[in-house]
Amino acid sequence: MIKLVFCLKRLPGMTRKQFQTYWRETHAPLVQRHAAVLQIARYVQSHTLSAGAAHLAEARGSSWQDFDGVAELWWESMEAFAAGGGTAEGRAAGKALLEDEARFIDLPNSPIFLVQEIQFVG
Repeated sequence: MIKLVFCLKRLPGMTRKQFQTYWRETHAPLVQRHAAVLQIARYVQSHTLSAGAAHLAEARGSSWQDFDGVAELWWESMEAFAAGGGTAEGRAAGKALLEDEARFIDLPNSPIFLVQEIQFVG
């Protein structure tokens, strides 16, 4: 499986609650609508909890970033990932998603990367 991981920060001026509500109620249905054409096999939103996060990082000797959530999207393969955006319909879907993301995500401060998922438990 190929997974896209997107660590999200909200736009300045939005509360965490406003961000997470928009992401869940407006953006998620848009992803669902375009999932087939983009060949997305799975989409999960992880909404961060602010309570205790900095303390947890400190106790582990880790750095802490105040992300508002993490989006995870899966594809069956790199070929499926590439094929999803390889058509006019796929490019239009990707453009629609990016335009919506710009309405609530601080894109320059939200790291995004692809990984190969290797499962050990579950």
